[in-house]
Amino acid sequence: MSPESEADHPGEAALPGTLPEALRAELVEFRRDLHMHPELGNQEFRTTAAIKARLEKAGLKPRVLAIGTGLICDIGEWDGKRPMLALRADIDGLPIPDTKSECPYRSTVPDRAHACGHDVHTAVVLGAGLVLAELHKRGQLPRPVRLLFQPAEEVLPGGAAEVVECGVLEGVGQMLAVHCDPKVDAGKIGLRQGAITSACDRLEIALDGPGGHTARPHLTTDLVTAAARVVTDVPALVARRTDARSGLAVTWGRIESGHAPNVIPQHAELSGTVRCLDLDAWRQAPDVVVAAIDEVANLHRAKSEINYIRGVPPVVNDPASTELMREAMTARRGADSVESTEQSLGGEDFSWYLEHVPGAMARLGVRVPGDRVGRDLHQGDFDVDESAIAVGVELFTAAAILDAAE
Repeated sequence: MSPESEADHPGEAALPGTLPEALRAELVEFRRDLHMHPELGNQEFRTTAAIKARLEKAGLKPRVLAIGTGLICDIGEWDGKRPMLALRADIDGLPIPDTKSECPYRSTVPDRAHACGHDVHTAVVLGAGLVLAELHKRGQLPRPVRLLFQPAEEVLPGGAAEVVECGVLEGVGQMLAVHCDPKVDAGKIGLRQGAITSACDRLEIALDGPGGHTARPHLTTDLVTAAARVVTDVPALVARRTDARSGLAVTWGRIESGHAPNVIPQHAELSGTVRCLDLDAWRQAPDVVVAAIDEVANLHRAKSEINYIRGVPPVVNDPASTELMREAMTARRGADSVESTEQSLGGEDFSWYLEHVPGAMARLGVRVPGDRVGRDLHQGDFDVDESAIAVGVELFTAAAILDAAE
């Protein structure tokens, strides 16, 4: 797809920091290179090196995080007074195969794919950093900006929690991010004040009890029946013990027990997820869910061992940060380029940063305009309209300029 000209977007002339044609093309190639070489969480050594090399080529001084992958890079020097704006990208891929058949930049790594758009997020923040660095050289960026390239977003409880412990928020007063959305046309973003994603935790349950012959279930703990009742009854109990508006939901992804049709097993395993729309309900979720599991298991005389794995809280967009992104996108591409978006049931570890500083995440449209089929996230055939990279860069550069002006 050929790069768009600035004349296509009359609002762009109102602010400095638009994307040069050569850099547009370079960022597309950079994204394609990442797409061909996806790396899993905490293994993003090649990705980190590629980002670092490009930033250093621009005369910047990126710093690899103490955890070994990911990095931060400041545009300008923080004076210790007015906090910086931070722009965050996640850099890891997913452990699924790339199933795109006729794509010159499909993944070259077996069973690995950038199927969530993190390669796009990385190209966006990299491009924004390069543009802002040029503005800084010309004295047009009065407030420093920090770039954050974060590893392991796909690894619970999210790499962001560990990155925060590395001190990346020192001097940061606000943080912005984007996430690819295949339901929004390229050239647009989706915004929402308040919660824009959901909390996501993981459940692993083991049920045990004396087994036996299926002819004499009364002499056993019928673990298959007990597991089945946990599957059906626990979600219903949880739904009745929490405010329905919180959207607290238990959904199962695996159940395993037994080896023979006439033998009642001694062991059963279940695993699934707990998702929640509301932050307060998420904080109460472990107690509610564990109590419901124990209650059902005890009713069927099964001993339960529960591993409740904390994931991520909801991303709750700060109103002022959300409005900043709205103003930035409107300045670049007009009011029609911003649309309201719904709260997703997906989880995102960007939420851990917002436990410490205000910020917001926007949905970055990546759907080819007019395409109503689309390719969903976390699917092997996921791909994007690459013009979205330039849109993300323009959004972030405008936000940095408007934020500095304020």
